[in-house]
Amino acid sequence: MITDVPGGVVIAVRVIPRAGRSGLAGTRDDALLVRLAAAPVDGAANAQLIEVLAAAFAVPRRQVTLVAGDRARQKRLRFDGLTRAQAEAVVAAAASRG
Repeated sequence: MITDVPGGVVIAVRVIPRAGRSGLAGTRDDALLVRLAAAPVDGAANAQLIEVLAAAFAVPRRQVTLVAGDRARQKRLRFDGLTRAQAEAVVAAAASRG
């Protein structure tokens, strides 16, 4: 789910668009589960995904980059300046809530 890369980490994410509200919803199939209120139209869901994850991981939006899965539910996002320990703490908190 979390892969170390030079200068940060890459996290596997599974997205559920058109949810009632946006936020982290635990883990599923070795990926962080994120519910998004936005529909997957014209990149709206991807933009909201970056906003939600930047807030959850307490990093600026410019440090979050979509690496793979632009049009898929399974995505990989890169977080610059984030350590594996910091990422694991946020994912563990989300898993305990979800």
